[in-house]
This record gives sequence, C-alpha cells and structure tokens, in this order.
Amino acid sequence: MRLSDYCSDAEWAKIKKVADGKETPFLVVDLEIIKQKYVELTNCFPKAKVHYALKANPGQPVIDLLRDLGSNFDCASMFELSKVLDSGVSPDRVSYGNTIKKAAHVKWAYEQGIRLFATDSKADLQNIAEYAPGSKIFVRILVEGGETAEWPLSRKFGCHPDMAIDLLVQAKNQGLIPYGISFHVGSQQKDIAVWDAALSKVKYMFDWMKFEEEVELKMINMGGGFPANYISEVNPINIYAQEILRYLHDDYGDDAPEIILEPGRSLVGESGVLVSEVVLISRKSRTDLKRWVYTDVGLFQGLMETMGESIKYPIYTEKMDESDNKEGSVVLAGPTCDSTDIMYENVGYHLPMSLAPRDRLYWMTTGAYTNSYSSVEFNGFPPLQTYYVS
Repeated sequence: MRLSDYCSDAEWAKIKKVADGKETPFLVVDLEIIKQKYVELTNCFPKAKVHYALKANPGQPVIDLLRDLGSNFDCASMFELSKVLDSGVSPDRVSYGNTIKKAAHVKWAYEQGIRLFATDSKADLQNIAEYAPGSKIFVRILVEGGETAEWPLSRKFGCHPDMAIDLLVQAKNQGLIPYGISFHVGSQQKDIAVWDAALSKVKYMFDWMKFEEEVELKMINMGGGFPANYISEVNPINIYAQEILRYLHDDYGDDAPEIILEPGRSLVGESGVLVSEVVLISRKSRTDLKRWVYTDVGLFQGLMETMGESIKYPIYTEKMDESDNKEGSVVLAGPTCDSTDIMYENVGYHLPMSLAPRDRLYWMTTGAYTNSYSSVEFNGFPPLQTYYVS
C-alpha cells in the first residue's frame, strides 16, 4: 500500500509524534479529520439532521468535538445516553436508537428528557407507551443490501413494512406520536442504489399511513452505511449525497420530510491509526509459502470487524519504503490463546519479507469500532489505549 493514499504528511507527523516511544498496541485518533468529515457531510446534506452513532467511537474528545459542531447523537443504551447527557448535550439532540432495550432503561431515558425512540416490535412499543408516554417513535424496517455491505446489519434489527405499519397505528392508539420510519442499508455500503430501493419502501408506507390511516409521518431516518476509505475503492460522500437527494426529490419533490442521518464509520473511521508490534513470525511447515505474523493486537483488542475477514484494513510498515523491498503472502493473527483470533488468512495480504519481530504495523482507517469493540481483559490483555490529537 501507499501511505499517501490514507494519510497526508502532516497527519503522519502527528501520528508519529504520539506513537514514538509508546508501548503498543494503541490507537491514535486525529480529531481534525473528524471535524473535516462532519463539515463535508453537513455540506452534502444541508437539510438533514446528523445523529452521530456513538457506538463507532465513544471517546469523550469525540463527543465534545461533535457537540460543539452542532451534531445530534444516536445512542444504543442507557449508558451511552448517560455519557452524552453528562457531556452537556440537551436531550432534544439525542435519540434512543436501539430497538432492544429494557423497560427500566426506557423509563430512565424518559425521565432524563429523551423523547425520540426507535422500535421494531410490539413488546418494545408497549414498554415505550407505558414508560415514555407521549414520545415520538420511529419504526425500523428490514431492507435489502446485506450482500453489498462489508458489515451487514439486517436480520437482527427491523421488521417487515406491513408490520411496521401495524406498529405505527398501534403507537397512535396508545398515545404515542408515530413520527417516522428508519432503515439501515448495512455498514460500509458500496452500492448507492440500495438507498433507492429502501426509500421506495418508505414512500409506500408514508402514503399508506396518510391516505389509509390518516397519519402524516414527519421523518425518515436513513441510518448510516456511508463508507470509509479501506482497501476496496468507494465513491466519495458527495456522490452518495447527489444520488440520495435525487431519490428523495423523485419521491417527494420539494416537500421532503425531515431527514436524519446516523453516521459512525464515515465520520470517525479515517481519523484513526492503530499501532501494533510484530510479536512472532513463523511457518507451519518447511515448505509453507505463507508466513504467520502474530501481532500484539487482534480481534479482542479492537480488530473485531476483521471477523470473517469483513473489514479489510490497509496495513503499513516502514519497511515498505525500503528500496529493496520484496513482499510475500502472510496470515495475520492476534496474541490470544483463542483459535478465532486470526484477522486475515484468505484475502491475500502481503508484507515485506524483511519484516521481523518488534517491527511496527500501522493499521489505517481504524477510528471506528476499534476502541469500542476492545475487550476488557481477555487473556489478561488490557483495553486498547487511545490517544486523541488535534
């Protein structure tokens, strides 16, 4: 890989200033990149409300930065809600976006002033009606797109559009405000047309609710899904925006409903570089063409999204810059005593033949879902240390 494809000279200088001399593994997050991504997204979608998906990177400096930039927040638990509210974010800027939540947590959120809740089931809706009376609800529907997303988010969340209509009607009958519909096309979604298919379903539901149930929905929550810059080529965010805004205009003309976006990966992914060290290099036989490269970071220290080799991080080592650099195929594995702790075995990663123990590997585009996925103490390894720079 070319470092310049993922990092400017100035950004690399900031990373190296933090990284040199520190014990690995750790994550360096450049807050300036997050700011740039937020400004770019809001310029591309000037009328949309951005609800940052806190689960992508819940670091306090990230919350503070996005709070001051005017972002709203999507929270998935009482604990995320508490963290955001304690940071001075007013409850009207926060949504409880998880469809799986305890009744006691719904009650707590309501007591803190939260009034916007996601749902996709009768049982959850009943809890909201009982413990968060009069709140706005949006129903999450199932959509296609898993086959073109690198990290699919279907099956577990969402319901069929017909059931969603039933839930919206039930919400009205129980004193709640049927406010809108949400969907998620899958994280790291590369096929922009998937949004078109999802929005077509939503338009049908908006019309049905208006003309058959006399309920006028106000909001479409399009979730996240916008991609970050990993190994595979993706369109820039402005291309996504142009197409999605065209889909909305085709459906609603100049009278589009309120739009909510829930970006996570696209805002913070490219801000992070995870720094690790090679622990051991071995081969499984005398004739094995692949080297096994064991690093001090693995699935349980922040690289969970390599499971199934789904997210393919660009990996850089300074030995790539050597004039006589020759590369060979590798298997990349983590340090724990667990056979699943293998990041890449089949997708064809290559690293310099001169790579040796104690050399550093820099995992690019690791600002999202790394420190938040890191285990507490599996095999005794501590959570991933994170340093924030601006």
